Amino acid sequence: MQSNGAGQGQDSALTCQNSAQNGESSSAAGVHSNGLLSSTDNGNSVGTSNGAQTVQGSGTLALSAGLGSDVGSLKKKKRLSQSEEDVIRLIGQHLHGLGLNQTVDLLMQESGCRLEHPAATKFRNHVMEGEWDKAENDLSELKGLMHSPNATVRMKFLLLQQKYLEYLEDGKVLEALQVLRGELTPLKYNTDRIHVLSGYLMCSHAEDLRVKAEWEGKGVGSRSKLLDKLQMYLPPSVMLPPRRLHTLLRQAVELQRERCLYHNTKLDASLDSASLLLDHVCSRKQFPCYTQQILTEHCNEVWFCKFSNDGTKLATGSKDTTVLVWQVEQDTHQLKLWRMLEGHAYGVSYLAWSPDDTYLIACGPDDCAELWLWNVQTGELRTKMSQSHEDSLTSVAWNPDGKRFVTGGQRGQFYQCDLDGNLLDSWEGVRVQCLWCVSDGRTVLASDTHQRIRSYNFEDLTDRNIVQEDHPIMSFTVSKNGRLALLNVATQGVHLWDLQDRVLVRKYQGVTQGFYTIHSCFGGHNEDFIASGSEDHKVYIWHKRSELPVAELTGHTRTVNCVSWNPCVPSIMASASDDGTVRIWGPAPFQDTQEVDSFSENCNSMDS
Repeated sequence: MQSNGAGQGQDSALTCQNSAQNGESSSAAGVHSNGLLSSTDNGNSVGTSNGAQTVQGSGTLALSAGLGSDVGSLKKKKRLSQSEEDVIRLIGQHLHGLGLNQTVDLLMQESGCRLEHPAATKFRNHVMEGEWDKAENDLSELKGLMHSPNATVRMKFLLLQQKYLEYLEDGKVLEALQVLRGELTPLKYNTDRIHVLSGYLMCSHAEDLRVKAEWEGKGVGSRSKLLDKLQMYLPPSVMLPPRRLHTLLRQAVELQRERCLYHNTKLDASLDSASLLLDHVCSRKQFPCYTQQILTEHCNEVWFCKFSNDGTKLATGSKDTTVLVWQVEQDTHQLKLWRMLEGHAYGVSYLAWSPDDTYLIACGPDDCAELWLWNVQTGELRTKMSQSHEDSLTSVAWNPDGKRFVTGGQRGQFYQCDLDGNLLDSWEGVRVQCLWCVSDGRTVLASDTHQRIRSYNFEDLTDRNIVQEDHPIMSFTVSKNGRLALLNVATQGVHLWDLQDRVLVRKYQGVTQGFYTIHSCFGGHNEDFIASGSEDHKVYIWHKRSELPVAELTGHTRTVNCVSWNPCVPSIMASASDDGTVRIWGPAPFQDTQEVDSFSENCNSMDS
């Protein structure tokens, strides 16, 4: 980790340096070298911790004597390196935040370090005590220690803003008006904010002010937050950034989680759920690589599966001409058959849920000229659309408004329709393999027979090339944020493209992809993972940043055509296969951890 401390060449008054240049420590008797203690009273040292005044005991000598240490004696000690001094300051700041000021005092005396510049300590105390005039005078002393010449103006603005709000809360309207007109406005800084502040003069009472200003009111809390903002303008050699040790530890935990091959849960911003004593490691037994359920209700090849947007249902389409809709039990995550939608004479090879999960569109294979739009809630067929018996409507995508959809096929049909199947727009001569509607509500991405993905705008009828591959694109899907596209490319496997920069990001290894249409997916928490079926009967899972699979799931006996990851339950995934089954994958059950170990998994380390 990069140190945020000052360089070795800075003045000893600004940095945490050894006080004895000849290698000897200074005497501890009565010396408060950390610069944090504001005053002494009858032998008791008085310190502040974010405005909370703490009265210490009888001094450092008594504490050091109780610990059996000989701090007062002069003895040889090695000269501390810059990184060692930084660590001491970080520990001192953390202990100070906990109110352990006497311990901080002893630590600074023994190490010969200074926690912060004396001018910074004085500034801190004046801010926490609400002595605004003194705090402004302190800025003059701190000005020479700042890197940015504009920092003083910004800090003064923050001080005066707090002063203004506290006057208003106390009902001192004239004093607040004087601050606004005579002190804040002449700064000529952030005039938009000054206009907002002036509006607070109309607040009828203190509670109204706190609500409109989104301010917690006069006191330790708001002054502590103010101090945190002010500290950001001071070099770390003068005053450490707020809670710096906590920030570094949180960053370390987050980095470990990001590099964890199997981490599939929400990242907690706090450190409460993490152990700082051990490195973060997730077991693969917590990952969806164990067959929890096998759905056998289809009586022929299962070509497609897709979880609803709210994660409560799974739709599966089969060569047996049926669509089965499954309910995901909230507690057990077991799937139960909920509804059967029949009548698709050619079989069902593609399914698309409407944005609100009310409707489900089913498409057939290449020789199917019909598209079926079902109301899933009632089980009623709303629309059976067919523009021509020569059409081939094999793919579909919903517009984000949920009132329109686009559909097309490899015979050159490309339509935009409403919920009743009425034709709104058409694009002639586009041989569509797969479709995706962009969140802007105007643009559609379509892969075609020219091994490319093009962008089509139905409003101004413009199109342009986005992705160009060297081999046929069998299918593709887009991440939730619209930035990444996942392609299954014939004879090549799974490719990840950045749609914004229009570059190939990564080629994933392991999967067997010929000229079958296989549908891959993003999944897991924050879509950190990618899964795909394969012609070798396996399901492959990769971490988005790793080309090598983190898991190879076995169980299917024929080609796995489609994989769908539950968008709301990151530990659940479904796969559909030509063997006529749908497998539901989840974590290993508590009573059985041996079966997971027998899976053929490739636990390669992720690229750093």
